[in-house]
Amino acid sequence: MVTHMGSERVEMRKRQMQVHQEAAASVLQARHRMGNTPTNASNACCFCWCCCCSCSCLTVRSEDETIQRSTFERRTEGTTNCEESPKPTLEDARSWTISFERVMKSAAGRSCFRQFLRTEFSEENMMFWLACEELKKETNKTVVEEKVRQIYEDFISILSPKEVSLDSRVRDVINRNMLEPTSHTFDDAQQQIYTLMQRDSYPRFINSTAYTDLMKSLEEPPPES
Repeated sequence: MVTHMGSERVEMRKRQMQVHQEAAASVLQARHRMGNTPTNASNACCFCWCCCCSCSCLTVRSEDETIQRSTFERRTEGTTNCEESPKPTLEDARSWTISFERVMKSAAGRSCFRQFLRTEFSEENMMFWLACEELKKETNKTVVEEKVRQIYEDFISILSPKEVSLDSRVRDVINRNMLEPTSHTFDDAQQQIYTLMQRDSYPRFINSTAYTDLMKSLEEPPPES
């Protein structure tokens, strides 16, 4: 049974890659028609500058999720945890139970929630959402294009260990938007990931021991000096 399920996952990934390869080829053809050929178009390894790659020189990531998970666990640089962030007030932490929006509007809330996502191996959802927020603040066209490319490589490409889960409709929107990158290229994708975190991870966070322990620590009276 396990072998059969593993084979199904491999076949599903192959079909997904075929779809993305076809989409990538369409993107490149459209850019050629528009006279907007990417600088690296001569590189036979890549279909387009947004790294929708399918070349044989790249090793497709293993379908074994253990390998992907071990890669993810090593990627700890630049992340913060709840203890390292500004400590929330008791009132702030209590408000997180009201709505997911309260969590995301609080710097301490985002940090604590991100730490929780890390334990569920889904921290990339928060990382992607934050990257999109930073992108929307950028006004320099050159910087925008570079950030769009980096976000695509980090979170959209099927070759990335940090790939976020998006449906085919949103991926089609992204592929179209990549023709003319802007600070809002990933708006649909960002909203979909926000909804995913709200519906899926947020309820578990509020009911987690991490949140319970945080509340206990905030409710305890400070030690007497």
